[in-house]
Formats: sequence, C-alpha cells, structure tokens
Amino acid sequence: MKLLEIKPEIHKFNSCLEFVEEFRITKEDLIFTNKRIYNDFLKGLNLNCNYIFKDNYNFNEPNDEVIDSMLKDLKFMNFKRVIAIGGGSIVDIGKLLALKDVSNTEALFNKEIKIEKDKELIIVPTTCGTGSEVTNISITEIKSKKTKMGLAVDELYADHAVLIPDLCNSVPYKFFVYSSIDALIHAIESFVSPKANYYTEVFSIEAIKMILNGYKDIIKNGKEYRLKLMEQFLIASNYAGIAFGNAGVGAVHALSYPLGGSYHVPHGEANYEFLIEVFKFYNEKNPNGKINRLNEVLSNILECKKEEVYNELYNVLNNLIHIKPLREYGMKEEEIYSFSEKVIKSQQRLLNNNYVEMNKEDMIKIYKKLY
Repeated sequence: MKLLEIKPEIHKFNSCLEFVEEFRITKEDLIFTNKRIYNDFLKGLNLNCNYIFKDNYNFNEPNDEVIDSMLKDLKFMNFKRVIAIGGGSIVDIGKLLALKDVSNTEALFNKEIKIEKDKELIIVPTTCGTGSEVTNISITEIKSKKTKMGLAVDELYADHAVLIPDLCNSVPYKFFVYSSIDALIHAIESFVSPKANYYTEVFSIEAIKMILNGYKDIIKNGKEYRLKLMEQFLIASNYAGIAFGNAGVGAVHALSYPLGGSYHVPHGEANYEFLIEVFKFYNEKNPNGKINRLNEVLSNILECKKEEVYNELYNVLNNLIHIKPLREYGMKEEEIYSFSEKVIKSQQRLLNNNYVEMNKEDMIKIYKKLY
C-alpha cells in the first residue's frame, strides 16, 4: 500500500529575482499570473518570455467557459514550460495549461478525453492556502452543472513547487485569513480521512500547529503581525497540501462546492462556512475514533478541554474574521434541499473521504443550521 507521494521538487527563494535566475526563464516559457503580481514583482525583471494574465478574462473563481476561452487563445503559442504564479484559481488553471490538446474543460473533468501532459509545470503560490502546488487536483466550476468539480490525476502534478514568502505579503488581510483557513481545513480533514496514515498525519499535525499558533499571535499582536509570520503560514499551507494530496478531504469541501458554484463564494471562504458544523457532526457520530486524537491535538494548541475544542476553534476563527449565515450570500431556503441533492450526486469523490458516513438528511440539517 502506497503511504506517501511528494511528486514536485520543492524550492524556496527569498525573491523573484533568485527564482528567475535559477530557473532561467526564456522565450520558451509561459507565465500565467495577474497584473498586480506582474507589476509588483516581474515587470522590472524584463523577462523575455510569454505572459497571460488572469485579469484579461474577468473572473474570480475558475469556470469551464473561461478556461476554454484561455485554451483557445493559447492554441497557437509555442512554449515548453508553464509557470503559474498566483492564488488558487491561477494554480488550478495553470495545471490544465500544461496538458496536451485540451479544448473542452467539461469533457476533461468528466474524463471523456485523453489526459496527457506535454509541458513542464512550475507552480509559485502567492497565498497561504491551497497547497495545490504539491497536489494532483484542479477545481473548477462547471457552468452547466452549477457546481464545482475536481479533477485528480497524476498528470496535474507540478514538476517544481516554488515558495517565495515575499509574494504573499501584499495579499489583503481578508484573503490571507480565508486562504489560511482553507489550509487549516486541508490539514484537519486529511487527518481524519480513512486514507490517512502515519506519514500524512505528521504533515497534518504540524500544519495545524503552525496555523493555529500563528492565529493566536495575530489575535494578540494585531492584523499586521501576519506579515512577520508569512513564511510560517506558507510552509504550513504546503504541509497541509502534502497531507490532503495523499489522504484527501471530505464533507467540508463537498458541502461548500454548490455554494461556491452558485454564488461565486471564494473557495476558502465557502469552506470556512462548513468547518465547525461538519466536525461537530463527526464528533457526535463517533467521538471515540480518530477524531478523539484530533480533539486532543486541538485542545493542546487551543489550551482548552477536549469537549470544548470546536467552540474554542470557532472563537479563534471568528476573532480573525466573522462567519456569515448562508442567506447573506444570496442562498435561498429551498436550495438547502437542492444543494444537498447536488452534493450526493456530484461529490462522491470527496464523500468517500468522510470520517463517518453522511447522508442527504444529515447534510440538510447542517445547511439549515448555517442558513
């Protein structure tokens, strides 16, 4: 049984200049990024390479229509390496740009076409959240289905994952919090996954410790203190990516996808909505299994009793940024039922990673509590 795979080489640099010098960026490279990153970090380097900018396609979260448009624009460009520099949406799309002869994203995610990688892939994350630089997963909204879907195949692994903490410093506070909460969820969900093992647990636990201890420091010292902790959070996100890339995530992600797909709620923010209630459900269903070990880890970090960990975790996260009821995103009450049905139909890949079984009625109860 395979226990752990870390496919990309992992690098860390103090600046973009160090990175481009070591990787020798040339005209045979395509950099996919946004204009802010380009203007702040890349423009002055005068690189002789191809660029494509997220800003030119007018989207926040990826969807198949945007990706199809992007693939069409790149069809006649010649490049041998894809360098994705950005947050989760840029990273997820960047993985697809390294594939051969893709023109229909929905068909790709339905695995109706051959999946073949023919370009080297370098990923440089600029948020402390997805950990996607070390996973073989890409997430996008499929417009016709009004939900997000995940594609998990080995062809989506990067060849190189590059960590440059300085790139994360200009991320606004709100996006830093939501993205790092996403990393925390990756670590927590992967820890209780039935696919977890001794190796993945090491990365999960270390990520949980680094993120929660960082949150405590930010609450104590103020929002701007996060800038002193950026390397810590970026590495924690990477650890969490290694954990969930091998062990998987479950119902928190599954329940969040219809919200993100229907109301374009950013991925980390949507996941935040469901974290506490899903784990309270897990704890009620089977308090003596693997979750008991998670509760012990959380109680030690949060300095509270084991039976109080989810209330204390809620307090910590809500001190950073307030959670909102689902209706404030525009969700309608009747969608409690349609969303639950949609999760059952389209998210079995994730539900198979649940700590305990969760049926449609269980989902309806969670949606109702959060509505």
